Amino acid sequence: MHTLAKEVMGLNQQVAQFDRDIEARFRDHHAFDVITSMPGLGVILGAEFLAATGGDMAVVGTADRLAGFGGVAPVPRDSGRISGNLRRPRRYSRRLQRVFYTSVLFSIRRCEESRRFYERKRAEGKRHTQAVLALARRHVNVLWALLRDGRCYQLGPPAALAA
Repeated sequence: MHTLAKEVMGLNQQVAQFDRDIEARFRDHHAFDVITSMPGLGVILGAEFLAATGGDMAVVGTADRLAGFGGVAPVPRDSGRISGNLRRPRRYSRRLQRVFYTSVLFSIRRCEESRRFYERKRAEGKRHTQAVLALARRHVNVLWALLRDGRCYQLGPPAALAA
């Protein structure tokens, strides 16, 4: 029993060291400040986002493709004359969806803007999961714009650029 406890403690130390190594590598990435400025995305989820996307947004192409790859964009399920049916895509990155979903849950608790959006969706009659996925889709669009422009998240609309 004593040796088992020692072994578990040793494994916990190894996991802690891996977390420190991941954080150090992530801090060296050029988009570290941009990603961690987003509400709900910290060091661990930000590093998972980079790992799931490969770190190169040019490969993904657009915010819509990133949302589809992350499983937060509904796809049509139309048939014949029936249209407007949407469903979750069958093929998407479960890791990336977990990053978006978890970051949104954190942002609902800590960011007033996210909380208002979530509550508005709930007032519209959406279930909890639907409201969270709608907010995740919104976060994908914002994160994409921030990464594209290379600027950090700020509350409110961005300042007008001087021409």
